[in-house]
Amino acid sequence: MENKIISTKIEVYSYNELNDTDKNLVERAKKATETSYAPYSKFNVGAAVLLENGEIISGSNQENAAFPSGTCAERTTIFYAGARFPGVRFCKLAIAAFTEGEFIDEPISPCGACRQAILEYEKLGGQPIEILLAGRNKVYKLQGIRSLLPLSFEEF
Repeated sequence: MENKIISTKIEVYSYNELNDTDKNLVERAKKATETSYAPYSKFNVGAAVLLENGEIISGSNQENAAFPSGTCAERTTIFYAGARFPGVRFCKLAIAAFTEGEFIDEPISPCGACRQAILEYEKLGGQPIEILLAGRNKVYKLQGIRSLLPLSFEEF
């Protein structure tokens, strides 16, 4: 028998410790929560992706009564960015959530389906996409989606 240990490095920042680029991306993700359609969960999620060409694309979760027909903010954002700017590498992705009148305390992470979709764009771009998970008072920074999906599904 062999044991393997999988660990994840998460850098934890206060908002004020972020550089201007990261602050802007987090703000764009927070702003995107305003366009969320979440009448069922009342959990508004926004995401923003910084592309290599300097463009920032944002999106939000869109729910549907015919669950699971809705789409998470992360997939809404990256699929739109991929369709609008095919072949342009994704550099950073920020995610934020708002519920019950305020942003959540602790950062949230993408669901499994979103993690797999983000991995696809990492593979297309040939390098990791930095991930910023924003809570009210702190931001987790990860150096790529494999930090959240270490045993990923990939074609061989």
